[in-house]
Amino acid sequence: MSVSDGVVGAASLDVDQQQQQQPQAVFLQIYPRLSQDKAACCTLQVSPGATAAMVIQKAGATLGLDMTSPYALLEVRQAEGEERRLGDTEMPVERVLLWPPGARKRHPQEKGYYFILQAQGGEGALGSEMDGGGVPSLEEYDDLCSLSTLTEDTILAALRLRFYKHNIYTYARGILVAINPFKFLPIYNPKYVMMYNNQPLGKLSPHIFAVADVAYHTMLKQQENQCVVISGESGSGKTQSTNFLIHCLTALSQKGYSSGVKRTILGAGPVLEAFGNAKTAQNNNSSRFGKFIRVNYLKSGVVRGAVVEKYLLEKCRLVFRAKNERNYHVFYYLLVGASKEEQREFSLLQPEDYTYLQQYFHLEDAEDLRHEFERLHQAMEMVGFLPSTKKQIFSMLSAILYLGNVTYTQSEDGQALEAGPADVLSTLSDLLKVKQELLVEALTKRKQTTANDKLVLHYTLKEAVTARDSMAKSLYSSLFDWIVLHINHALLNRRDMEEAVSCLSIGILDIFGFEDFQTNSFEQFCINYANEKLQYYFNQHIFKLEQKEYQAEGISWSTIDYTDNLGCIHLISQKPTGLFHLLDEESNLPQATDDTLLNKFKQQHQDNPYFVPTTVMLPAFVIQHFAGKVKYQIKDFRKKNTDHMRPDIVALLRSSERAFMRQLIGSDPVAVFRWGILRATIRIIAAFNEAGSRRAPTLSLSSHEYIIIVIHLACKIQVTTISVFSPHRKSKASKHKQLIPTNLMNSRSLKHIVGLTLHDRASRSLLHPHQRKKPPSISAQFQASLNKLLETVGKAEPFFIRCIRSNAEKKEMLFDNALVQQQLRYTGMLETVRIQKSGYNAKFTFTEFLEQFKVLLPKEATTAPEDIANLLQKMGLGQSTYQIGKTKVFLKEREKQHLQDTLNKEVMRHIVILQRWFRACLSRSHFLYKKDAAIRIQRCWRAFRADTRCRAATVIQAAWRGSQKRKDYLRKRNSTKNVSLYYHLVVNGIISTTCPLYLKAHTHILPLPTAISPYPLSSEGSGQPHNPSIRISRAARVSEKWNASLEREITNINELRNLDEFLGNQVGYLSRTHVSLTHLVFTSGLGKPHISYKGLMKGYQNRVSSLAEAKQQTEVQSVVNLFQSVLDGFIRGEIKRAEAGPVKVVLNRVRQTPLDHMFSTYQVNIMQSCDLCGSFIWGMEKAYMCSGDLLFTPISYWDDGVPGHLHFGVQVCVLTSKTYPIPMVVQMMLEHVEMNGLYTEGIYRKSGSACHARELHQLLETSKTRATLEKYSIHTVTGLVKRWLRELPEPLLTFSLYNDFLHAVELPEQSEQLRAVYQKLDDLPPSNFNTLERLVFHLVRVAKEEEHNRMSANSLAIVFAPCILRSPDTTDPFLSMKDISKTTTCVEILILEQFRRYNEKMQEITELEFAEALAVNKLMLKRQNTVIVLSGILTHTIYLQILEKSSSELDVPQMDDLNRSDIDMESERTLIERIKSIKEEK
Repeated sequence: MSVSDGVVGAASLDVDQQQQQQPQAVFLQIYPRLSQDKAACCTLQVSPGATAAMVIQKAGATLGLDMTSPYALLEVRQAEGEERRLGDTEMPVERVLLWPPGARKRHPQEKGYYFILQAQGGEGALGSEMDGGGVPSLEEYDDLCSLSTLTEDTILAALRLRFYKHNIYTYARGILVAINPFKFLPIYNPKYVMMYNNQPLGKLSPHIFAVADVAYHTMLKQQENQCVVISGESGSGKTQSTNFLIHCLTALSQKGYSSGVKRTILGAGPVLEAFGNAKTAQNNNSSRFGKFIRVNYLKSGVVRGAVVEKYLLEKCRLVFRAKNERNYHVFYYLLVGASKEEQREFSLLQPEDYTYLQQYFHLEDAEDLRHEFERLHQAMEMVGFLPSTKKQIFSMLSAILYLGNVTYTQSEDGQALEAGPADVLSTLSDLLKVKQELLVEALTKRKQTTANDKLVLHYTLKEAVTARDSMAKSLYSSLFDWIVLHINHALLNRRDMEEAVSCLSIGILDIFGFEDFQTNSFEQFCINYANEKLQYYFNQHIFKLEQKEYQAEGISWSTIDYTDNLGCIHLISQKPTGLFHLLDEESNLPQATDDTLLNKFKQQHQDNPYFVPTTVMLPAFVIQHFAGKVKYQIKDFRKKNTDHMRPDIVALLRSSERAFMRQLIGSDPVAVFRWGILRATIRIIAAFNEAGSRRAPTLSLSSHEYIIIVIHLACKIQVTTISVFSPHRKSKASKHKQLIPTNLMNSRSLKHIVGLTLHDRASRSLLHPHQRKKPPSISAQFQASLNKLLETVGKAEPFFIRCIRSNAEKKEMLFDNALVQQQLRYTGMLETVRIQKSGYNAKFTFTEFLEQFKVLLPKEATTAPEDIANLLQKMGLGQSTYQIGKTKVFLKEREKQHLQDTLNKEVMRHIVILQRWFRACLSRSHFLYKKDAAIRIQRCWRAFRADTRCRAATVIQAAWRGSQKRKDYLRKRNSTKNVSLYYHLVVNGIISTTCPLYLKAHTHILPLPTAISPYPLSSEGSGQPHNPSIRISRAARVSEKWNASLEREITNINELRNLDEFLGNQVGYLSRTHVSLTHLVFTSGLGKPHISYKGLMKGYQNRVSSLAEAKQQTEVQSVVNLFQSVLDGFIRGEIKRAEAGPVKVVLNRVRQTPLDHMFSTYQVNIMQSCDLCGSFIWGMEKAYMCSGDLLFTPISYWDDGVPGHLHFGVQVCVLTSKTYPIPMVVQMMLEHVEMNGLYTEGIYRKSGSACHARELHQLLETSKTRATLEKYSIHTVTGLVKRWLRELPEPLLTFSLYNDFLHAVELPEQSEQLRAVYQKLDDLPPSNFNTLERLVFHLVRVAKEEEHNRMSANSLAIVFAPCILRSPDTTDPFLSMKDISKTTTCVEILILEQFRRYNEKMQEITELEFAEALAVNKLMLKRQNTVIVLSGILTHTIYLQILEKSSSELDVPQMDDLNRSDIDMESERTLIERIKSIKEEK
């Protein structure tokens, strides 16, 4: 059962329990949403089985509604952000039971769960407040084209309703409408990227990720470039939408190894925003420049690079701004966020001490600025700026601010200006690395060249301020251009320079929005012109081209009128009377002023409807834009159009000692790069010459070799001056020393980057100190770059995003109806929705339709329109949903999707048929193969069985003949032994000479023990006569001893057990040898022994007498004597054992090594808890346990030496000691889970009871000895394990190593990742390492039972990664969110590696145990075979001694005095050494 099944099952169980406990009547709160004035709420008492229709009727009667109109009952769930319409047969009470407990009773609105009563299309329906028209239900409002009545009011009402439900995105077919909420909404997590992955537009709720995904997959499918055009006025959220699009587009490319490119693309955004965005009256993060970001992809969909193009940076903001507006973000980031060391290094002051920042110096968000400065540092590192480069950039920013503090005073003679203060000039010259005298001269004087001479003229006060501000603006503009250039180089892929490599791209246009401030100047004029061009592009693509195609195809179509803004564009840019061209003409005239320019504007365009005349005294003009009338102040139009740095100031900056300054001022970056190499070459040659003059040369180099070495070193030196590198992975050594990579900038790559942004290179000519021809104006440059942009956008398939500002006060979740309606009106949203609704989004030529839907068409179908029409009619499509033109088929989006779904089903049906046929063929092939194999096996088996029978008969015959021969031989040998033994017993008086039993030829008697016969037996006569009297008397004494020993009684249970074991061994020995009939009687007479040995003897004698036949009665006495001799040996052994006292058995169970275990097999009962009822069940499983650990090494967890009292939220080192290397609470909980819960499904995925968890947590904190874990479910214990890990002040994988583990996971090879992760584990503190080692071993044991508990290594890593490897609390949550996959991968690597090692160790132990068992069995068989072979030589005592030797002792018995001719002593020693080595290894 999956997790979702468990949740649904638990929910259904909860519903069942609630239904059993619910009362007969339930109170429902209904909130009417009606146009007429009704009560805010009505309370109804309904039965549990009441349907929605019954509730509506009852509510209508209570509220006094006209029930002839249809009404709907809606269920509101604000927590899920949705409203759901209940069907007529649905029961509202059942829906209430699924709500949270706090919302079930009376369910007030503030809880977020309640019912709404609204009309379905008449009075009270959504939109009826405006026009009384009905609209569809709320689920259909994702697309504005679904509205039944299209007016500005219905569109506004639909957007407003979705906005207040936090649904800020709405479709208009393929166009996305986004309303800025001025609040971050939690709808941009990575899971949303995956949710919209490869989903058609409109299938899921509207989202900006859906547009990015459709653009990405359309690019891959059609192999064409795509473009996303984001438009809207300032403050509508265009920049944030661009960031979301870039994040989604980089996340969609998951193939290959492109994380470095993605990292650079994501880092470029914050850098550009810091240097190009500012806080305005309408927007806190307004883009003061336009940018077009083109993300390049390979044809497989892998990101390979990007290009950033910028347009018209607002330089005047640097020196002047309107009220309540700020300068660029980076200045405030630097001044507030810089450390004390950086403040001293860059000579930074407070923000209010700078003239350029004095218009707005009240910083209420200082803490946010510090955070943004840290974020800027990280982003610059992601892009590839070295620390030295960042210092140079910040130093340049400080110099620009100090320029604003330069003041001018009139000299004493009144002829010149004096610059000051002195400390400002000194600091400024130090930051710029120029001479102070030259700096003062450039700021107060200007040089003018005439035909015959050069003149030095003094600035007037106004000219000096203008020159100073122009220098600051040019420096900042050059710095911004340099940053964009090197960001593009960092985003460059080397394959981009190869023409043979083709690529695809998705462009994102984020250009400045339409602006209308209180004071509008030249910048707003250019910005609004760009928006006019974008609006014209939108109208052309949506209206003009679309309707022109319909008319060309001859389909029935009613033309939709729209507002064409082409006249306004001609007013501004058409030659020769456009405003831009008139501005350029006036800028070239020395005597012209702003007033003459305004008069020329009015004279040329006084009759133009888009040029609104103004009064004569007002220095401004008004233009009727598509978004409304905008009044522009004519002041400084000419000045801003020709704004550039004077040549003498350019020459001053080029004389700077700082190479970075020379790069900024250079007009051609490639030329500056090459001159840098040449300059470094000359310096190296001079250094070589100077060094050679001081010491004799040790090498003799030719001039050619000398030049090669010099140029090579010069290239290296110049490369280091660039100080920008492509992003790469940080190595361990990078913490201490920043390494310069090899793929740095060269002239080829720099030339390629400059070629990509040629439209912006014209402004560099303004910095040329000796201009031979007049540089182009700012307006001309802007028009050229804008035309280049629209040409690039026109070559791609566009997607449009319309951003709308919700209110002018920048308040969160405030919807200003008037402002939004104004934006909808001037963007033509109503006409757009109409053409999108009535138009045909899907268009196919006849050939394309036939190729794509060939499966649905008949086999004989052609491209004739009749076949296509027949197919569409057969599918039941309405006549109004499609049209067939002259060469194309036009379909609406819904019908196209229906056609595509039908095609997919038909293709799947054909695939199933093919699979079925293939499986049938494959099954038949397998059947024939198995049939043939079975026939061959049967034939071979029959032949083998016949041959086996023949060979078996031969073997049986040979064995039978051998056994007969062996019996004859043994019979003869035993006869000889019996005669010798009988003679010896008679001589010793043990038996009577008249016993006929021992005279039989087939009688066999075992050799008697040495305790019975003190003299050695001899099978050969010694020739010495024996004294019968001595023998008889000795026999009499022995007999007396026997009789006395029989008086002993068995009083100890151990003695009785030993007797039973002894007799069992005797019987076993007799059963393994060839025994006679006497021995059979002897063994069968051994019944249960009596208490007294004498009674035992008598009982045995009676038993033998009863079992003996009539002819064998004479042999009874000899058998009894034999038993008495055997019993006497045992009795004397027991007497000696009793006299010696109890033997103290010392069991040495201490293992020498941790791996020296003694495994035994046990049947164990494992307690498990049921997920549904919570009861316990016990399953029987086989387990391997160490007998030494189980019996002799008990462990006590709690004693007086507990390291601490608190166990949660405490550092790991506080909870551990030498005695307890692992925290005791963790050890106890992990062992409890391992003993009782390894087989519980979802052991760490599901959570236990919250109240039980709190109870157990309190017990463990207060009185740990009272905590009995068996009383709680497994999920409660596992929840506490995770809680203990989460509440650690510092995780097990410490904060200091967090970034190191992430870098280790980012390595490309798996082996490198593993090596790096384990290398970092060695840096952990001992307490953390020991606890982590125990936890990972526990997780390995859990993952080993994945078949039962459904917890794989990946699932465990997902659960425990946030617990043991989390980012510091000071880290940005948005940044740490992206590291989730890396932390999960890191923990998964640990679990999988330990899982592999665990399996290898267990496999080695199993193999060693198997080898040991084989060696022991082989040794025991060898010794047994040796005893049987020597049975004619060895005595019975030696044989028993060999058998009593334990296999663990493994000592060879000393038998030097015996004949070992048939035993291989060397092989036995080899086996013993082998067993010992296996034990040591195990």
